[in-house]
Amino acid sequence: MKIDKTTYTGTTRLETFSDGVFAIAITLLGLELIQMLHLKTEEGLLKTFGNNWELFLAFFIGFVTILICWINHNHALKYIYKVDDKFMWVNGFLLFMITLTPFPTAMLAESIRSDGKTALLIFGFNYIMIALAAYFICRYAYNHFLVEKSGREYFYFIKKTYGYSIFYTVGVFFICLFSMPTGIVLYIFMFTLFALPKNFSTFLFNRNRKKIIMTKRLINKEK
Repeated sequence: MKIDKTTYTGTTRLETFSDGVFAIAITLLGLELIQMLHLKTEEGLLKTFGNNWELFLAFFIGFVTILICWINHNHALKYIYKVDDKFMWVNGFLLFMITLTPFPTAMLAESIRSDGKTALLIFGFNYIMIALAAYFICRYAYNHFLVEKSGREYFYFIKKTYGYSIFYTVGVFFICLFSMPTGIVLYIFMFTLFALPKNFSTFLFNRNRKKIIMTKRLINKEK
């Protein structure tokens, strides 16, 4: 008989640490704006702000990105009631990608007029890695039974949601090679979709339930 020597703990410390990393990442975005005040220029404040609108764009995009990632992280952890050491590393991979987010975001904003395509591709690659990290968190938790039994069926569709996000972000990445405007529109759509992740997970869950009911009805008719 194989003895499971895995040590499990609650999620409180992991959530607290993760929230702290998200908060620090957002704070770093704000520091970029403060740097603008140190620019030596004879222009007035309004003119300085207008000439450096890219910094405001970078802050907005970065803030929305990190906020949506935090919302999705919180959405998944609602159903995870215990973690092990390996899960902490998987979660750490997501946090690593979150802390990198300000860099490609600032690069996109500052290079959008000079080398926008390259900057957008680097920006998009960051999203691919975040999608992978989110999926790995859910997959590991689901496969290693870290999810509450009552929510396990629903959590499967949360995992499936982030599986779809990988294909989506990879697809948009290649679309950006040919059309930047189309890629930007698709990223905006992604922001809208994942701003409320529970809606899409619930849609997949309900659709599956309907399929099961329809299948049972067809079987009963055949009998």
